[in-house]
Amino acid sequence: MKNIIIAPSMLASDFSKIRESLDFVKNNGGDWVHLDIMDGHFVPNMTFGPKFVDDMRPHSDLIFDVHMMVENPEFFVEEFGKTGADYITFHAEACTHIHRLIYRIKELGKKAGISIVPSTPVSAIEEVLGDLDLVLVMTVNPGFGGQKLIPGCVKKITQLARLKEEKGYDYLVSVDGGVGAGNAQMLVDAGVDVLATGSAFFKDPGWTKKFKA
Repeated sequence: MKNIIIAPSMLASDFSKIRESLDFVKNNGGDWVHLDIMDGHFVPNMTFGPKFVDDMRPHSDLIFDVHMMVENPEFFVEEFGKTGADYITFHAEACTHIHRLIYRIKELGKKAGISIVPSTPVSAIEEVLGDLDLVLVMTVNPGFGGQKLIPGCVKKITQLARLKEEKGYDYLVSVDGGVGAGNAQMLVDAGVDVLATGSAFFKDPGWTKKFKA
């Protein structure tokens, strides 16, 4: 069994106790910290910006996975590039010059990822798959935590896993949205490498243990 990366989303944590939440993630088997950046435009919600990410960095040695749900992501990568982010992921739907932005993220010394919302097919990003370090499949419409996974999105994970094997690509397949004990095995069977999970982890992280090799 391959080792699945568990990436708890801080969106589901108590922001007033962020240091305790970071400790909770590490002490309960979390591998990465998933950080949802929302601007109130690309998605109908707002969260936090680069300073918050940078302030968290000294309190965790886990991988920081920054998921930018923002319009014009090219305006923000420079600032997030100065933070302790390890991965910077932007939405394909929010960017025209995708290839250029992937390489700008890499020039900043970060891993580059792309995310797609439920209505976007894998074919929309197929031309740049070979340049990516991570592909994030949204299985809910982004903006709020606690939503139920949209089953039809799972086939994208299978497509991405197949293309990765066929073409010899090196990206990780990540999934975000309604991920928990009841569907995680299905997602792993579909070919996912990274499980981004929110409230399901913070309420009871025990279910993630079965995915550690």
